[in-house]
Parts: sequence; C-alpha cells; structure tokens
Amino acid sequence: MSDAQASGETGGESGGGESGGGESAFTVIVAALANLGIAVAKTVAGLVSGSSAMLSEAAHSVADTVTELMLLTALKRSGKPADEDHPLGYGPERYIWAMLASIATFVGGAVFSVYDGVHTLVAGEELGDPLLSYIVLAVAFLLEGWSLRTGAKQVRREASRLRVPDAYYLRHTPDTAVKAVVMEDSAALIGLLLAAGGLLGGQLSGSGVWDGIASCLIGLLLVYVAWVLGRSNAQLLIGRPLPPALRSGVREELLSVPHVVDVLELTTLIQGPDEILIAAKVDFRDTATAAEVEGACEEAEDRLRARFPSVRRVYLDPTPGRARRRPPAP
Repeated sequence: MSDAQASGETGGESGGGESGGGESAFTVIVAALANLGIAVAKTVAGLVSGSSAMLSEAAHSVADTVTELMLLTALKRSGKPADEDHPLGYGPERYIWAMLASIATFVGGAVFSVYDGVHTLVAGEELGDPLLSYIVLAVAFLLEGWSLRTGAKQVRREASRLRVPDAYYLRHTPDTAVKAVVMEDSAALIGLLLAAGGLLGGQLSGSGVWDGIASCLIGLLLVYVAWVLGRSNAQLLIGRPLPPALRSGVREELLSVPHVVDVLELTTLIQGPDEILIAAKVDFRDTATAAEVEGACEEAEDRLRARFPSVRRVYLDPTPGRARRRPPAP
C-alpha cells in the first residue's frame, strides 16, 4: 500500500467509530492512574535522595496526570450531540483541551525539569541514599510500561484494521488522546532511564553534575513531546482536510452517482477522530428533474457513508457547469 493510500484510509476511518471513543477513554484512565501513583512515589524518593532528576521525573508524572485529566475532559465534552447553538457538534473541542494538555506538559514538566537541572549544575546538590529512588524507578518503569502497552494495543488494532504500519497510524491519526498517551508514556520510560543514569553517575562519581544533566535532558525530552502534540492539535484546530488519496476517493464516489456530471469544488474537514464533513459544488445533468437531483444527493451521501464510515455530514450544492455559468455582471 502506498503512503497516499495509507494516509487516505487513516484520515477517513481512524478513531475506531463509536467504540473508539470508549477505548480511548479507557487508555487515558489507565495512564492517569499509573501516573498519579508514580508522581507521589517519585516525589518522596526525590526528597529522600536529594536527586534533582527524581524531582524532575516527579514533575513529569504530575504534568502527565494533569494532561490525562484534560484529555478525559476533551473526550467527554467533544462527545456531546449537536444542538441549536452548535449545529456541527462539539468535536473540535477535543483539540482545544488536547492543546491545553500539551501546554501543561511543557509548563509543568519541561520548564521545571530544565530549571531544576540548571540549578543543580550551578549550585550543586547534596546526594542522599539512592536506594529508594532505584526502587521507585523500577516500579515506575513497570507501571509506565503497562500503561504504554494499553495504548500500543489500541494503536495496533486500529493500524491493523486500516492496513497501515503502526508508526504511520500514530503519526497521522486525528485521535490525539491515544497519541498523547503513547507519546507521553514512551517519553516517561526514556525519562526513567535518564533519571537512573543520573543517579548512578552521581553515586559513582560523588558529583551531582550527572543528576543535573539528566534533569536537563528530561526537560528537553518533554519540550519535544509538547511541541509534537501541540503542532498536531494546532493543525486540527485550524482545520485539516482529508489527505489527497481520500479526497480522490470522495470525488470518485460522487462522480459514480447517476445524473452527476462533474464535481466543481470539493471541501473536506476533519472535525474529530470519527467526524468528517464533506461539502461540494456538483454539476448535475441538465435534463435531470428536481426529484432526480434530490435522489442523487441522497444516494451520494449513502455511498460516502458506506465507503468512509467516519463521514458524518455531507452538503451538496447543485451548481451549473463551468461552460454554462453566467459571466459576471459588469
């Protein structure tokens, strides 16, 4: 399968339909519970050992917990049905909360980690007994691995259903909740290894420099995660269209409907993981009756929903073909 085909399918069907929202919520809850317990343990271990890297990891886990609470809020609020004040639904609200979550990762984790690391490098630190920190890091690694496994299983299921590589699905999916969990848990595992390296370096050398370096590296890792998630959510908030392959498929379906002559303009918009809007100016056969045009519009919508289950709204505007358009008034 080509990248264009994979991108088209991923953009059209990711999110897993109505069941995908519940699965995403479960993935986020698992991550939140794991991070909450880990944050408390890391804080105690950091205070006992005097390790800045451990305190940075504690800040990392606190930021992740706050992030997951925001993602749960996003999943709940974006699932509300359309109403009179919001005729297109609340789908895009998911990306607002996910954007705030990425900011929380940056401010709550990255800034503190870099600051604490620089402070340790400049002022030094008094090293305590690292035994408790090693135990906490080992337990945290198991819990974070369990949380990552839950998110990775969802990614594998969706990628397999769409017949695309796991990494490709994760990069292009509009389901930012599961994307955030997988990225943050992956960063957490790397951060735990960095913290362990800082503790070991300090234990062997008797210097807190290694701990400070580890703290700075953890902060830079969180900056990267926050930037990737923030950029992804910003693109979806601005309005990301369907990939070219999927747009070609939509045009193909419209042109296959009886009485449709041409698709003059096609606008697509991803409103959520399983919410896609399609609007098009369509040229119908001149001899088609009003009833035939209405029937063609209904058939076009049915065909699009059948081929692309994530399509939720279809708006077709009967428009004269280019050759029959009136010249603009002088």
